Amino acid sequence: MDLIIRRFLVLNFLIIIFLSDVILPAVHLNSRNHLPGFKESRYFNEQILSFSMEPNINVEINAPSLQTFDSNKKILLIFYATPNMNTIDQTIGKQMQPGDDWHYSIQNIGAQTRFLRNMIRSENIIVAYVATGEESWPWWKTCHNNPDSIIAHVVDSVKSIFKDYNVDVALSGHSGGGSFVLGYINAVKEIPNFIKRISFIDSDYDYDNVLHGEKIIDWLKQSDDHYLSVLAYDDREVKFDGKNVVTPTGGTFYKSTLMEEKLSTAFNFQTEQDSLFIKYIALNGRIKFFLKLNPDNLMWHTVQVEDNGFIQSILSGTKYEGIGYFYWGPRAYNQYVQP
Repeated sequence: MDLIIRRFLVLNFLIIIFLSDVILPAVHLNSRNHLPGFKESRYFNEQILSFSMEPNINVEINAPSLQTFDSNKKILLIFYATPNMNTIDQTIGKQMQPGDDWHYSIQNIGAQTRFLRNMIRSENIIVAYVATGEESWPWWKTCHNNPDSIIAHVVDSVKSIFKDYNVDVALSGHSGGGSFVLGYINAVKEIPNFIKRISFIDSDYDYDNVLHGEKIIDWLKQSDDHYLSVLAYDDREVKFDGKNVVTPTGGTFYKSTLMEEKLSTAFNFQTEQDSLFIKYIALNGRIKFFLKLNPDNLMWHTVQVEDNGFIQSILSGTKYEGIGYFYWGPRAYNQYVQP
């Protein structure tokens, strides 16, 4: 009987050792991979956190799944400001069904993000979608006091959610979403070093040489891992119902060339042109302007996002640029569009 008891105790001891060495570390790792407060999405098992901020701002944060998030890796936190007249759900996108609103198919930032995650394995890519109840960042700014300071507070607040991690930040947006990006630049005395990338996807309508030019130049000089991507098209003669959609000095083509001219006072640009684009490139690709030519004066506003524009805006100037996709080409992210 004593022998049986001793064997029983030894067996239990071995089981405890096994649990401690094998199972418990796995549980601990899983808990680190689970971001506090986030819930699991039914799409690709991604981690989701949604909340509202005053005044009238909606935020949805999309992080990699428990299986792919690695707490030991750096986070790239991308703020994507939604375009005019688009909700966060429409910005994320989905597989289209008969009768669906067309806005669900013109950006697919969710699918383009999944493409990026599959491409870049060295860091955790997290997207914070930021939207307003007015469905327009420019209009929202006219409705509230100190809007630029509020935008800076949004960026700082969302970034603080990941205070336990090593976080880089990218600022991006399409259409009126550029007003969010430029509002942040307005609010800060100098663009912080943790901002690693600034992207305008046909969205720099509010750009001003005096307000923004020198800050962007100083930020680009600050570090070799600061990147600027500008995508726009020649909208100067585009018409809707017989009227020009932009003023001579109000469109993104004009504002993008204005920005390039300002930056050229500090950096040496190369100019390339083919049948599709005028390209301005500096700092070994850390600065890239892709300006779509438009001899037929067609409206290419949303196509710039749809044709892999978000992917291009994040990979521009990196070793991944052009791998598995090309800008203004077929959708490279179809397999990642959620139901």
